[in-house]
Amino acid sequence: MSPQGLSLQDRAAPDMVCYCCGPAHPTGLHIKSFWDEGGQHVVTRHTPRPEFTGFPGLVYGGLLAMLVDCHSGWTAMAWHYRDEQREPESSPRIQCVTGNMNIDYLKPTPMGVELVIRGQLEGHLSRKSRVLCEIWAGDVLTVKASTVFVRADTDRLRAMAHGSLVGATHLR
Repeated sequence: MSPQGLSLQDRAAPDMVCYCCGPAHPTGLHIKSFWDEGGQHVVTRHTPRPEFTGFPGLVYGGLLAMLVDCHSGWTAMAWHYRDEQREPESSPRIQCVTGNMNIDYLKPTPMGVELVIRGQLEGHLSRKSRVLCEIWAGDVLTVKASTVFVRADTDRLRAMAHGSLVGATHLR
């Protein structure tokens, strides 16, 4: 847990409106990510709400992918803040976006169980960093994922997506 007791999301981006991890989303999941005691993993816990049932009694796989995506992104950002020896509240804000995500659904994930999602950096931290993520339902590993997160200027990405950057054809 952070010295202030607040999650990475609450510290770094209290105004973020992402459905999964944004503290400011009015009806979102509001996942909260923290460094573990050993400082090697970033961890969050989440108990899926009934509307995220896939097959009866099982968690919808799309929710699991969303949890992996957001938590892995926060894992990458946490490592960038640490590497720069900065607190998450500091400016400028560090932002990472999903470059690639591969998920292995190993076992069915049961509803009604608190999930523990653990992320860790694999290899060296750089502009494009690999994050490994696991979802545990009790003592059962149900999901393993490998993601690549890219440190990015999200204002520029937003402008590109809305056609505001003339001549921009790809990320640089």
